[in-house]
Amino acid sequence: MRKLAVYVHGKGGNATESEHYKPLLPEYDVIGFDYKSETPWDAKQEFTNLFDNYCKNYDYIVLIANSIGAFYSMNAFSDKQIDKAMFISPVVDMENLITNMMKWANVTENELRDKKTISTEFGETLSWEYLCYVREHQISWNVLTSILYGENDNLTSFEIINKFAEKINADLTVMNGGEHWFHTAEQVKFLDNWLTKFI
Repeated sequence: MRKLAVYVHGKGGNATESEHYKPLLPEYDVIGFDYKSETPWDAKQEFTNLFDNYCKNYDYIVLIANSIGAFYSMNAFSDKQIDKAMFISPVVDMENLITNMMKWANVTENELRDKKTISTEFGETLSWEYLCYVREHQISWNVLTSILYGENDNLTSFEIINKFAEKINADLTVMNGGEHWFHTAEQVKFLDNWLTKFI
């Protein structure tokens, strides 16, 4: 059986992060998607092309996706053959995240609708088109999934991640003291142990 693990990075990441997973998954070929998309509609097209190119000759496919990479993946891959998904700090409710960022920036829906895009002091650009898209394209995800979540995740609340996990019947693992970005030695060790346990 030919096994493939596909890694999808989060914002600011890159495909070379997939190298970390190769020694953890000796039975798998491991690749990272080197995507350029910054919107879910562009990602849907780009991810579909990447998936079709890389994954057609494999019998068993695992998706490892980080942060917004998980959101893009769920938006793009709902009809693809994925046997298991491993989500690290996934963004699972993009509408909630956008409306929270609007509150942080003191931007109303009317303002965003009128201006179309608004740059924020914290480096994000709010987009009316993006908000409308996520409202009109609700996530539908039926893949066997395990989720790793940091207790101190500043993008997704525990209530939201727990509700999503229950909705899709996913395993949810919470790291006490963990953050959205698993980057310290302790956090990476926890991530590695979680991955090898549930994959």
